[in-house]
Amino acid sequence: MILVTGGAGYIGSVLVRELLGIGQQVRVVDTMWFGDPFTPHERLQLVQGDLRTPDAAWLKDVDAVIHLAGLSNDPTADFAPDLNNESNVYATRQLAQLAAEKSKREDREIRYLFASTCSVYYAPTTADTSNVTTMTETMPIAPTANYSKTKRLAEVELLRIADHYPRFTPVMLRKGTIFGLSPRMRFDLVVNVFTLHAWRNQLLTVHGHGEAWRPLLHIRDAVDAYIHLLSAPTDRIRGEAFNVIHKNYRVLELAHWVTEVIEQRYGVDVRVKRDRSGNAASRSYFVSGEKIAERLGFSADRGVTEAVIAMWDALERGDFGLEPEKDPRYFNIRWLKETMMAGAPA
Repeated sequence: MILVTGGAGYIGSVLVRELLGIGQQVRVVDTMWFGDPFTPHERLQLVQGDLRTPDAAWLKDVDAVIHLAGLSNDPTADFAPDLNNESNVYATRQLAQLAAEKSKREDREIRYLFASTCSVYYAPTTADTSNVTTMTETMPIAPTANYSKTKRLAEVELLRIADHYPRFTPVMLRKGTIFGLSPRMRFDLVVNVFTLHAWRNQLLTVHGHGEAWRPLLHIRDAVDAYIHLLSAPTDRIRGEAFNVIHKNYRVLELAHWVTEVIEQRYGVDVRVKRDRSGNAASRSYFVSGEKIAERLGFSADRGVTEAVIAMWDALERGDFGLEPEKDPRYFNIRWLKETMMAGAPA
């Protein structure tokens, strides 16, 4: 059985369907903050639970853990730093400790695939991006932003536990910024929000100079990476971090590419506006995905075009309602603020 934490979330709701489709038994543990996106399935167990108080029973009959749960972007981490630390570091460590003890008790491998992020490579940038450093997994990193710092701290905790439990196999997937369609949709990710604004306003706004680099990854390729790592040889992955990306884009370049896709496919003229009023530095990181390709033969080949088309068609069908830009469920920070004001999840 595969335990998927945060399995009702943006990536998890796609991943769980794929796991069921290949015959796996799946147990999902999720707070269900965004609701239940699943139809009943004989090989799917749903547990509503908070990973900050893990239960060893969640690991019964489990062979591998895919740990997706936690706060997932800078705005939510900055808004709720204590919750960010509890969810991204403490909960990760607690569940990993239970999994490691299980591996020792049962004398068998327990694989622990951790949802890390390429934002651990974050460095402030100005308009001058002529000297770009390609970030690899071997480079020393010490992120300072709340979100990326907790992701890095969680990686360190997993490696520390692995030092004491030889049958515990942690793997860190440092994913690029995800894009694409999901049953638990998000419109606070760069490609997704560009598509939404193009559909609603026929206008995309790029803040700042637009020259910052972002590594991007299609949601289906993220799912495929997790599935690929479930069966990869232990000696090639234990204690390793893998960057998982499709391609690095400059933000302004990305905006123009989204408009090109829409204009060519639908004949809709979309304008790109540049807003240079802000002086703050932009997040920028140019990341290599060569390690996972060379070591495991995995490549993320899905591009922006098919994702934009799928999202546009879903918007046209009304899958997200008439005014998705006003629905806080599609924006993590807005939904977190609403749920915290209502007395949850903190």
